[in-house]
Amino acid sequence: MKLEIINLYKKYGDKEVLKDIDFDFEQGKIYGLLGRNGAGKTTFFNALNEDIEIDRGSFYLNDEYGRNKLQTKDIGYVVSTPTVPEFLTGREFLQFFIDINKDKISDLKDIDYYFDLVKLDKVDQNILLKEYSHGMKNKIQLLINIIANPKIILLDEPLTSLDIVVQEEMKNLLKGLKKDHIIIFSTHILELAMDLCDEIVVLSNKQLELMKKEDLSNKKYKDKIIKALKEDTENV
Repeated sequence: MKLEIINLYKKYGDKEVLKDIDFDFEQGKIYGLLGRNGAGKTTFFNALNEDIEIDRGSFYLNDEYGRNKLQTKDIGYVVSTPTVPEFLTGREFLQFFIDINKDKISDLKDIDYYFDLVKLDKVDQNILLKEYSHGMKNKIQLLINIIANPKIILLDEPLTSLDIVVQEEMKNLLKGLKKDHIIIFSTHILELAMDLCDEIVVLSNKQLELMKKEDLSNKKYKDKIIKALKEDTENV
């Protein structure tokens, strides 16, 4: 399975943010999308998810059904600041989501299976979502996407504000999901991307660049990425 991006262009007023991007993302990998703050990472995700109107460009999903235009149902989008219905408990919300989507969900599991995936115990499942920590809300948001089982998962800075234990739990969960999905993980933290991701893609100068790892030590690879990110600032 492959996500094909062709000639993506987006500007706000006179400011170009994404310029004629051509890029492919493949199943079975976690891609770390690195860029300076304001480089356009969230704009890129919003373009894929049709949350904003682009100036031009096409997106295709090439899978067992052939090459077809990308649809929003193919995408799961985990945003950095999760929004959940705080008047429901975690269990009520997950059950509600399952009930209204059960005709669309393939390979539906028992609700306890999903809570076990993210290590959310019975007590936490049955308290109101407004009492959840940021990390717990992120777990619920990711669970919704696991249940819906989209082919592409976009993660916009989902681990940045989490404590180290929750970070490790989430990283292990994502590594377990990657074989059946295309996962694109946006972050501005280089060490996190290098630890979690199979490939590093830098968004600089309004373009996506795959940072190839061949014959590079960690230090040389890191220096190469930092150089690309610095060039983005210097060319503004």
